[in-house]
Amino acid sequence: MESLYLLIPIALVFCVIVIRLLIWAIDSGQYEDLDKEASRILMDEEAGKQKPPAEGDKDNAD
Repeated sequence: MESLYLLIPIALVFCVIVIRLLIWAIDSGQYEDLDKEASRILMDEEAGKQKPPAEGDKDNAD
């Protein structure tokens, strides 16, 4: 019974923290467009947005 005096406030604080994080995530737009990110991995990169090759990846390295 004495352990409940410690566990109940800890559980309440934990629930408040989780609810505040959920509200923050919703307000900051984390759940705005879930379909765009899911289909973005299937799309090819545009030619103008490709990264240049790294220094060690050159084909004509001596």
